[in-house]
Amino acid sequence: MTSELRVLPPGALGPRFATFAEALQRPVVFFDIEATGTDPLSDRIVELSLVRVLPGGTVEEPRTWRVDPQMRIPIEAIEIHGITNEALAGAPSFAQIAEEVAALIEGADFAGFAVGRFDVRMLHAELVRAGHNLDLSNARVLDSQVIYHRREPRHLAAALQFYCGKELVNAHGAEADALASLHVFAGQLSRYDDLALAVEELHELSATLNDQYCDGARRFAWRDHEPVFNFGRLRGKSLRWVAGDPTERKYLRWFLDGNFEEDAKGIVREALHGRIRRRRAAEAVAQA
Repeated sequence: MTSELRVLPPGALGPRFATFAEALQRPVVFFDIEATGTDPLSDRIVELSLVRVLPGGTVEEPRTWRVDPQMRIPIEAIEIHGITNEALAGAPSFAQIAEEVAALIEGADFAGFAVGRFDVRMLHAELVRAGHNLDLSNARVLDSQVIYHRREPRHLAAALQFYCGKELVNAHGAEADALASLHVFAGQLSRYDDLALAVEELHELSATLNDQYCDGARRFAWRDHEPVFNFGRLRGKSLRWVAGDPTERKYLRWFLDGNFEEDAKGIVREALHGRIRRRRAAEAVAQA
């Protein structure tokens, strides 16, 4: 997908960026990945884009590939990036572009937004699967998200200052924090005219980060609107498949006897009785 942003000379990105780029001893590769999911072992890349900043300050044009993951893309991933298997018809596999990608990143450092948590691991896993076992252990990672969160704190005291212009006294005392959270919420309602006033809508917004999980402890994640294991040796396996396998059903019975959370056990009990839980949001859309 073409971005409205474009490559600019280092000087046009500010004098401090120009100084940074001119002093580089090796390339820095800014990159981003779209994938079938978030597990580097079982998921695959569907889109990759690299922008190299070279020693001396040259910023190269982006190199972008759509990639056939050679597996079905789950609905949840499509809802995020909009890339379907049909859109990837005729696209190369990662193995077909791996040599070119490896040549562009070998000996470089990496940069991007939240790349240290996922993208670097996913890219390395794909290269290894394609037979390019590059040693990335010495590659340095510049993560804009980490810098953002360090310089723009996300704790309650920062929120109270941002929304209300007040200092939080006695932070981490329950009463002070409870009152601060009340003032922050009121400040958010004042600042954002389009923020919902109904509790149900605010709940849905607040739960967005947990929407990909089936239970509170994140033992199961949604994949194609059905639960898959998100832990242990069955991580990435469909609960429907596990419940249908005579040998693996023993694992589910062990799970029910184990020290696991009740909401997760409820999902397993239903599966053992032949009922695979469906994501309610998907049913709502289907009925709309």
